[in-house]
Amino acid sequence: MKKFNLFKEIIVVSKKELLGAMNSAKRFGINISGKIVYEPFDSKEIIIFAGIHMPKPLSPLMPQKAPSFEDVLGKNYQIVEDDDRVLIKAFSNWQEIIKLNIERASYDDTTGDGVSEFTESDLEDIGWHATEFDINYRTLVEIIEESCDGTLLCIEQQEPYQFSGLGFIADDSHAKEVIFAYCQNEIKRKITEESHFHPDKFDDDTQEAAEFFEVL
Repeated sequence: MKKFNLFKEIIVVSKKELLGAMNSAKRFGINISGKIVYEPFDSKEIIIFAGIHMPKPLSPLMPQKAPSFEDVLGKNYQIVEDDDRVLIKAFSNWQEIIKLNIERASYDDTTGDGVSEFTESDLEDIGWHATEFDINYRTLVEIIEESCDGTLLCIEQQEPYQFSGLGFIADDSHAKEVIFAYCQNEIKRKITEESHFHPDKFDDDTQEAAEFFEVL
């Protein structure tokens, strides 16, 4: 997976397309590639802004002023206009960006508790059963981030170290194959090498997990 670190990244948007979205009276988003997208957003879409601009009613007593990009996007974005482009830094709006994306994320790594579940049901089945053999979600996430395609939308900085992120897996089926194979091999090793995981000591949940991973 590739990291998209909002502390470092600048999102580049077409000024013409952004103005068009602002004048569309539709709810639109800006994704991490700088593309303007409209609701309903794709299930894998990662956005740094979502909103709708509704012009104020015309008044004969007060001429209407064209809104600035800051007026529409909000004060938590750093915005620079560069000819036909709009350059955006979005890290200051991280908490809102989490809310915009969390329903589409594959996993949530934004809290001090770490990853506790996968949103996709087949991946979650693997994660849930793996815990019976002391294989935690953090281990599975690290394998996915190393071996699978996708994006880790994050804020990460050094001194002092800070990290918070949302993971978006590009191909859930491939990720399932990768972590299932890892768990299967690791559980076989544990059964062979660790006495407390001998089948004679399985309880009902451990037995179910062993059958799920086809190790018996």
